[in-house]
Amino acid sequence: MMQRKEHPVILIIDDEEEIAALISAVLKREGFEHVFTASTAQSGLDTFERIHPDLVLLDIMLPDGDGFELFGAFQKIKPTLILFISAKDEEMDRLLGFALGAEDYITKPFSPKEVAYRVKARLKHLSAHPIAEHEPQRKEKHCFGDLCVDPDAGEVWKNGQLLDFTAKELKLLLYFIENPNRILSKEMICRDVWQEDFIGFDNTISVHIRKIRLKIEEDPSEPKWIQTVIGLGYKFVLDRRKYEA
Repeated sequence: MMQRKEHPVILIIDDEEEIAALISAVLKREGFEHVFTASTAQSGLDTFERIHPDLVLLDIMLPDGDGFELFGAFQKIKPTLILFISAKDEEMDRLLGFALGAEDYITKPFSPKEVAYRVKARLKHLSAHPIAEHEPQRKEKHCFGDLCVDPDAGEVWKNGQLLDFTAKELKLLLYFIENPNRILSKEMICRDVWQEDFIGFDNTISVHIRKIRLKIEEDPSEPKWIQTVIGLGYKFVLDRRKYEA
């Protein structure tokens, strides 16, 4: 599970090296000591595996790869905060970025100071109370029949098979699990999971819920776990009598 660090590690991946260097300089002036840069998808992946960053600023158009694909590769290695930075400002590109689970999508040209502010805002959402190494405290696993979710490992299992979940999908599923049998409006979901105002997020939330249903439901068109409450929102339906030991 990701926790806020006193000295977070940030990775900037952008083939425009001058922009990457400028963002890096501004972040360092803002007090971020551990900022790394890469200019290609391959060097970005290599650096990611080496430093395990807490947050990545990721360009979409790279000379040897696609930022969207690189996003998926990162999440398989370690759930990480990803902010896309791109000259592609079409609505579909932004929606795809958020649908994948990105924390933000910043279009070029942008103010480096604004980027630094957004980085600060996202890092604040990490846990403000890191667990001391000498006092390990694990979050409880959630198991319901053939479905099992391990928050600490960042894993979701179904019928003994590990499912492929992005960081945002996992966060959303845990939000439902931690609020069983309670109607959750899209406004509430946006506020508590995305930490954003609801405007513009209606489709993003629907896409994420659809993806989760495809992974955990036997019949996504007739979901038993995440059910739609027409006109109100969604509800994670749990019969505690059935699953209590």
